[in-house]
Formats: sequence, C-alpha cells, structure tokens
Amino acid sequence: MTARIVVLRGSTDELVDSIRAVRAHGDVPLVGDDRWPAAQWSAVRELADVAPVPDGAAWAALTSGTSGAPRVVLRTAASWERSFATVSELLTDRTATDRTATEQLIMLPAPPASSLTLFSLAHALADGPRPVFPGGRGAAEATVFHGTPQALRSMLDTRALPRLRTALVGGSHLDARLRADAESRGVRVVSYYGAAELSFVALDEGRGLRAFPGVEIDVRDGELWVRSPFTALGYLGGPGPLRTDAAWSSVGDLATVDDGVLTLRGRGDDAILTASATVIPGEVETGLRTLPGVADAVVFGIPTGGVGALVAAMVEVDADAPVPSAHRLRALAATRFAPAHRPRVWFAGRLPRTASGKPARAEVRRRVVAGEVARLA
Repeated sequence: MTARIVVLRGSTDELVDSIRAVRAHGDVPLVGDDRWPAAQWSAVRELADVAPVPDGAAWAALTSGTSGAPRVVLRTAASWERSFATVSELLTDRTATDRTATEQLIMLPAPPASSLTLFSLAHALADGPRPVFPGGRGAAEATVFHGTPQALRSMLDTRALPRLRTALVGGSHLDARLRADAESRGVRVVSYYGAAELSFVALDEGRGLRAFPGVEIDVRDGELWVRSPFTALGYLGGPGPLRTDAAWSSVGDLATVDDGVLTLRGRGDDAILTASATVIPGEVETGLRTLPGVADAVVFGIPTGGVGALVAAMVEVDADAPVPSAHRLRALAATRFAPAHRPRVWFAGRLPRTASGKPARAEVRRRVVAGEVARLA
C-alpha cells in the first residue's frame, strides 16, 4: 500500500504521540506550524493530498516556500537514522557517563514544523534524548539543547536551562561571543551547518566547520557539493534547489575549503539565510504581487547580526494606489506568509529594471544600502 502524507498540528506533547502513530501505520508525517495563516495550511494540505509519494519516503518537512508554493522535502527513515549514533555521541553528557541517551532531556525551542526539531523528534522515537519544549513539563531539567543561536542566546539570558551541559546549534551562523559565553557557563557547544535537503554536512566544536562523519565535501567553481548518506529523496510535487550529480548533491551554497575547514559564502541563487529558515526571494515576490495595490516587488536580504539577514522588500504600487504604510504591508503579509518569510523592512518606489524589463534585484539592494531609498514608516 502506498504511503500517504499526514499533515499534523497540535500541542507539542500530543504531537509526539501523533507522529509515532503515523509512522507506525506506515505513513509520512508532515508537521505544520500553528503560526501559519489559513492560506498556508490550505496550500500544504492540498499538496499533501494530490502529490504522489515516492517509495521509501518516511519523513516530510516543509522548507522555504510561501502560502502559494509550499516546498516539502521527503526523506527515507535511514537518511536520518544513519546519523543518530554520531548525534547521540555529540550530545553525551561527558560529566555523567553513566547516563543513557533516553535518560537525557533535550530542549527543542524551534517549532516542530522545522526540520531541525523534527530530526530530534525522529531521534527520540529511536531511543534518543526525550524531547521537552519551552514552558513544558520538565523543561528546566533539560541537560542538552538543539536549536538556533538565537534560541540559545535567549535560554542563556533567561537562565531557563540551569542544568544545560551540551548545546547542538544549527540554523544560522553561531557568533564566537555566544559560544564563549555558553562555554564560560559550562556548556559544551557543537555548531553545525546543514540543510533540510542534506541534513548534517559539517560540525564545529571550536576549530571551524569540518565534514560531519560519513560526509565528503567538495567545492566546484565556488559551489559546495556533498556526498552523503543523509541526503533527502527530493521534493513532493515539484522541483527545488536540490541538485544531484551521480552520488553528489548541492543546494547552491557558496563555500571555500582550506585545510579541511569549510567557510560558507551565502547562496548562489540569491536565497536569504535568516535565523533558522532559507527564504527564496522569487517565491515571496510572487506572494507580494497578490497584495492589494502592489504592482510588483523585489525581495532581498539585509545583513544583520545574529540572524544572518533580515528579509526586506521594495514594492512598486499601482499607479492609482496610495503608497501603503509598513504597518499595512506587514498586516497584509501576515495573511499570506509563514513568519520567517514575511519581510521585516519595507521600501516603496519605482523599481529599477534590466534591459529586458525584469526588476533588477542587485540594483535595488545597492540603492537601499546606499541610502537612496527611504524606508517606509
């Protein structure tokens, strides 16, 4: 019998049981985000209902996309299970060697819809650390953590995890000052680079990013390629940035490698890396053009400390429409996009265009950085 995609939502404690039940039935869980607008839920459910599920698919995670074009990454059970032993070793409390993985509590602050958290839930179902969530039962007893740098910063500032010993940190760049602060409090920090399509690619235990055990990395014309047992099957219902070349895969990240140390240089497709999400500008632009009064739009990233980049947008309004306020645009965007994909900074004006008439994203970004375009209030 062909597996089907089952879209789940609900409280975090109930969700773990729901995922277990779906997997036991041989189906594929896809966890939604309670912060999504109704249009996002509808689009995801429609895709799950109509798109064929390939043989071997066991897990599904939403990555990037907007309410109009959700992108679901499908992977086999083995593609995550093969990394469980290494992750368990990384999370081991080295000051309490008699403690087994299942006796550990792992704090998961990112939404269960994120592939980062979903991985840890899959690990828990295979006797990994037991998940706890912010404000939930047992949260203060967690000794390990898996989340973004921003969540770790919050946990440290609020002293929400007094027993924390190990932090596995992904989703965006980890600032050296945050690592030093955590280590000064007795927390061992392991950061990593990965992607929903590739899973773990490289680890940094304080000496720079180096290939995750079992992964080979190669840089071709400035673009990172990996040969890995953790790569996903592909996407549900359509293409995405994952490309393959025999046993090698890439999602378009730019990088260099020097003496085995990987340095990331951003995305070659203008994707915006923000907090724990990858935002594809073209997909957000498509959604913005559906907003009342918006004739066209360009989306780009503004580099900022901590989150990687802020999602920004410059809109060109209809000739007979007044220029909307940033507050109005944010309210409209909240009805169309998941939180990570909503522009945080807004500009308005006539868009510069290429010779073929297409909006010139690079020129928009240049004008914004040069202060030639006023930010909407």
